[in-house]
Amino acid sequence: MTHPHPTPKAPLRIGTRGSPLALAQAVETRARLMQAHGLEEDCFEVVVIKTTGDRVQDRPLKEIGGKGLFTKEIEEAMLDGSIDIAVHSMKDMPVTQPEGLTLGTYLPREDVRDAFIQLDGKALQDLGEGAVVGTSSLRRRAQLLFKRPDLKVVEFRGNVQTRLRKLREGVAEATFLASAGLNRLGMAEVPRREIAADVMLPAVAQGAIGIERREDDSRVASLLEPIHDVVTGQRLAAERAYLTALDGSCETPIAGLATLDGATLTLRAEILRPDGSDRLEETGSAPIEDGANLGREIAQELLARAPEGFFDWRG
Repeated sequence: MTHPHPTPKAPLRIGTRGSPLALAQAVETRARLMQAHGLEEDCFEVVVIKTTGDRVQDRPLKEIGGKGLFTKEIEEAMLDGSIDIAVHSMKDMPVTQPEGLTLGTYLPREDVRDAFIQLDGKALQDLGEGAVVGTSSLRRRAQLLFKRPDLKVVEFRGNVQTRLRKLREGVAEATFLASAGLNRLGMAEVPRREIAADVMLPAVAQGAIGIERREDDSRVASLLEPIHDVVTGQRLAAERAYLTALDGSCETPIAGLATLDGATLTLRAEILRPDGSDRLEETGSAPIEDGANLGREIAQELLARAPEGFFDWRG
């Protein structure tokens, strides 16, 4: 007999990566499920799964295969029944899910902004000419070089703690982290300057946590229903449709942010050359229910304006 709710004998297994931030997101998901259903902590089991993206730290993501690197092993564990749900940072998620899996539950979105991290608390404009900035994000690299072509950008992989250690070791003078991650980790002590979204447009789905499940698992679907945040879902529908239409991957500098005002959704979008030498921007609004169509239309506008080879690396 299947229990409608998880029990200590048959706990709901929550799959996650093992970084402190991934674990914090899994624990937040567990806490929301406990509260929604009046369940105890022992009705859940957090299962840590090591992904290719976690194992290979010494090479840029684009060299080892892009976004699916942080999800593939977790999704395989869900398909073979080792876990029941998976908790993901939505900005790491490929735009399509493997057959048999679905993604339709989002937790309330955190701060969407990027944070500029410099251990002495300097702002981006305070950096001297030729200063070294570390980032593994092609978007941040291109946006930074568009504003400050004089800066030197170096590859900077690893979780939040690893990146802060690299700053202390002098690998770079400054870096960027998502404000959402620092907030979820309670890292108020990290010297940071939030960068307004209209100064540095964030990655698609930045600050959002998504929960993936097996498509045919109606028990899990009903468990997840009360913790889904509708507004986050509406914003991500537009942002991810835009990303899908652009064929977005880790190899293309793409930014996008949807905001809601009453019944209207506005999507701001930009694409950049990987070397930061050019940027194209587009903004549009539509009724919330047409958000996904708006995302696709804006992507087509940008693609129509982009010269051939816009996303190609130069040099």
